[in-house]
Amino acid sequence: MYPYASEYTPSVWLAEGQSSQRDMLQSLQQLKQHSAKPFKVIASHRSQRPEIFEFADQVFIEPSLEPSLEPGVEPSLEPSLEQEAQSDLLSLPRWQFVMEQAIQANSKVILTGRNGIEYETMRAEFEKSGIRLLTGSTSVELLQKIDDKFAFNGHCQAHNIAAAEGWRFDTVQQLEQLLEEQGHQHLCVKPITGIFAQGFWCLDTHIQQASAVNSVGYDSFEHLYFTDNRMINTAQFVSAYRHSLMVKERPIPMLLMPYLPGKEYSIDVVCERGEVLAAVTRYKVGKVQHIGYDKSVMKLVIPLIRAFECDGFVSVQTKADEEGNHKVLEINSRPSGGIGNTVHSGVDLTQIGFGYWLGLEEKPNLQAIIPQIKPCQVRSIMSSVVIEPNE
Repeated sequence: MYPYASEYTPSVWLAEGQSSQRDMLQSLQQLKQHSAKPFKVIASHRSQRPEIFEFADQVFIEPSLEPSLEPGVEPSLEPSLEQEAQSDLLSLPRWQFVMEQAIQANSKVILTGRNGIEYETMRAEFEKSGIRLLTGSTSVELLQKIDDKFAFNGHCQAHNIAAAEGWRFDTVQQLEQLLEEQGHQHLCVKPITGIFAQGFWCLDTHIQQASAVNSVGYDSFEHLYFTDNRMINTAQFVSAYRHSLMVKERPIPMLLMPYLPGKEYSIDVVCERGEVLAAVTRYKVGKVQHIGYDKSVMKLVIPLIRAFECDGFVSVQTKADEEGNHKVLEINSRPSGGIGNTVHSGVDLTQIGFGYWLGLEEKPNLQAIIPQIKPCQVRSIMSSVVIEPNE
């Protein structure tokens, strides 16, 4: 871990995130090296994650009753030294544990990461302690609308924001009725809540309509073999949904949506109570990310951020229809996994946001930042770190 000045030095705390916590911590360490004012960098996670913690000055294990969601990771039966030292504190609610430790660590800003709603319910308590809380929005109601894609679409429509249309279904009967009404077009399905494209599939309704009556649509084996293509035979999806024990035991509300065939953008945004302070746009061609600032896409993003009073670091997804008109797919109320890629454009969004909230820099101005963005192409590479040497 990195050294820091003293226990009275202000700090910034990054709680457990989805996939960008390490990149943001590394960026904060670089900001610290060039800052005239010292500050500490704190990280917390529900699991032992030394590859993340290596870029923190101080680390904490968050209380967590739920099992690890990381595939292939077995829970540790032996408590760590940090867990033993925090045994009493680990029985607290996560928000209370973090707040009490943050007060002692003189934390001025907390990025809540994956548990934003839990922290948002206690915003007043954090503000009483002088802590700037970054949950992705400014209320539990708006965060819930961001997480619920059906409610999200309704809020977009109420604010005249072009969003991808969607029809909710909770039963196989509702799904079959929707397919009868909408099956003349290219459709897709996805859960109302979820991340990392979990549960998203393209249906073959458009093929069946365009081809002969006896068309079989997507190859039944192909969608098992090329799973990354996210394509599935419509009849087989309906059958799987109808006979799913998982769905019966734990109902999964889903959306049926028109499939948008155009270019898909991810937009990383630094924002404050609905105002865009800085943003970088990205789209992917094959394995290459094209990074820059697309003004036509941002015309959609800026009112979207305002409508949901987004606050902190968020990411937005848009996709174009057949005519090239972009529609909003979703907001993620946390930094994207690709926020680190935007550094290559000459604009470090992590440093811009935290530099402002820590009082190191003046409030960012979007129009002043746009000319600093240098369009570039980026390819991600695989890397590795040692997390525990063999003795």
